[in-house]
Amino acid sequence: MRPFEGAGIYALYYSGDFPAYSPISGKETPIYVGKAIPKGARKGRAGPGAAPGNVLYQRLKEHTRSIAQVSNLRLEHFLCRYLVVEDIWIPLGEKLLIERFAPLWNTVVDGFGIHEPGKGRHQQQCSLWDVIHPGRPLAAKLPPNVCSTEEILGSICAALSGNQPE
Repeated sequence: MRPFEGAGIYALYYSGDFPAYSPISGKETPIYVGKAIPKGARKGRAGPGAAPGNVLYQRLKEHTRSIAQVSNLRLEHFLCRYLVVEDIWIPLGEKLLIERFAPLWNTVVDGFGIHEPGKGRHQQQCSLWDVIHPGRPLAAKLPPNVCSTEEILGSICAALSGNQPE
């Protein structure tokens, strides 16, 4: 992907052979939905008409690195769709996509979109995503998660079969 300017929303789709994801592999159901907002926008510091830079492109590059670092996923098994939009629509678009599709990595397997933990956050547990997809260097710095791989895979199976607890 070549660099481009803009902020916006995106969806990642999976078409690989990771067994737990087989019900959505190759389907029109995103495995993850995210957003990229301009620096300062989250705290209301990006003024109207301010150029967002290439924040969406940079966010997608971060995700590319995350997937490339793990041992049981392959980058070529992913498709990305993205939309560059005005800042005001980004949170709404992301929220609507998550509500509509309940992507696994947004709802069941937290941790894919995390950034390198900042000061004082190295005490947080390794994410669920990193438990079942080992290899990211940032995860090696964190304490183990209390959930086992089997528990997480069971949660995925329950979510995809519609038997997820309320």
